[in-house]
Formats: sequence, structure tokens, C-alpha cells
Amino acid sequence: MKKIWFLLLLIIIPVFAYEVYTPSDYSYKDNSDKLLFVVDYSNSMGEFLEHKTKANQVKEMMNYILPQISSGTKVGLRVYGHTCNLFAYNACRSSELVVPLGFSSSSSILSEMSRLRPRGMTPITYSLKQAVNKDLDGYDGVKHIILLTDGGENCDESPCDYSIELVKTRKDIKIDVIAFNVHDEDDLAQLQCTANVTGGKFVEADTKAQLVKSMEDLTLPHKNVEATIYSKN
Repeated sequence: MKKIWFLLLLIIIPVFAYEVYTPSDYSYKDNSDKLLFVVDYSNSMGEFLEHKTKANQVKEMMNYILPQISSGTKVGLRVYGHTCNLFAYNACRSSELVVPLGFSSSSSILSEMSRLRPRGMTPITYSLKQAVNKDLDGYDGVKHIILLTDGGENCDESPCDYSIELVKTRKDIKIDVIAFNVHDEDDLAQLQCTANVTGGKFVEADTKAQLVKSMEDLTLPHKNVEATIYSKN
């Protein structure tokens, strides 16, 4: 009889132990860096600069930069202006997360960039809202957005105003901005405000070498590489 009770205890005790230590008693914090590229594919990105379209210049730059980003960083890609719509409402919502945040996402990002073509308008503010409220939702720590555009907002919104409202309630979003071949003073002021308000950096790039150097400074801050390396490829 004693042996039977002893065997029952051996069965019951582990059951209670597992009931006390359930997976819900543990919390998981994602300590990886998060980097989301928000890239312009509006119609003007099809214009030629130094014998190549600006969209192709960006793709080649990303082909150079992505392999050098830390393997401990989750990287994603949102694009905007990549569809052509006759109605302004739809055109100003042409924004899509084509590669969600993840590790080892370089090949997926480059594949999507090869598929996409510049076509539409420039819904910057809508894209930033989608990035903050959807793409980066639920992630711990500071989230880093790099906005790359060749022009200002043209969908009757202001990325500057949005950033001002954003930082009133959110301190975990940093937006860097690369103004690629942008010369309109009002557009530049809006883009600079968008970066500065969130504690990000604002840089201007008018050539492919400057574009690469700008992205190096934003993604590889401890790496000192001459931008002329890119021009040899």
C-alpha cells in the first residue's frame, strides 16, 4: 500500500510543479534593433540621374548597404507611390509594407525593389502613419525609420505636423530622412522638420556617391568607408 501512495506522489508532484511554472509566467523582450526603410517609388523616381533612374540608383545603393547592416538588426521595407491610380484618394494611399521586419531580409528587400516601378504620387505622411501604427506596432525599444524621398508630400498632409503630434505621445520612434535630389525649399524644410522633431538626422544627397555616403552614415555609424567604393561597381 505504501508503495502505491509513493508512486502516486511521484506522478502528482510534477503535475503541480508544471501548473505553477507555465509559459504565461514568463515575458519575452525583443532586444534586437529595428530598422524600417520607407522608400519613394513615386513617378519622379523614374527620372534619370547620372545615366540611371533614381529608383535604380537607390536599388544599387541598397545592394551595397544591406549586407553590411548588423545581423542582429530586424530590417523591413515599406514603399509608396508604386501604383498608379486615377482617383486622388487611392493614389494618396499607395503605400505598402512589402517586406516585414525580420532577420536576413536583404534578399527579399532587393527582390521587391527589382520588381517595383515608379508610378504614382508621394503620400509620405500616410506612409509614416502606417509604419508607426502597423509595421512597428508591438515591438520593444526604439524603432528606427529611414525615409528616402526625392520630393515633398503632395497629398495635402504634412509629415512635419505629423511628427510634431507623434512625439507628444511617443518617444520610441526616430525618423531619419534622406532628401535625394530635392531642391524645393518648402519640401526640404518639411523633411528636415520631420527628422529633427523625432531626434533623427536629415541629410541631402544629389549624386549616387552622396546617396551611399548618407546611408552609410545612418546605418553604419562606426564604419568609415569612402563612397567611391560604390562608384567602382
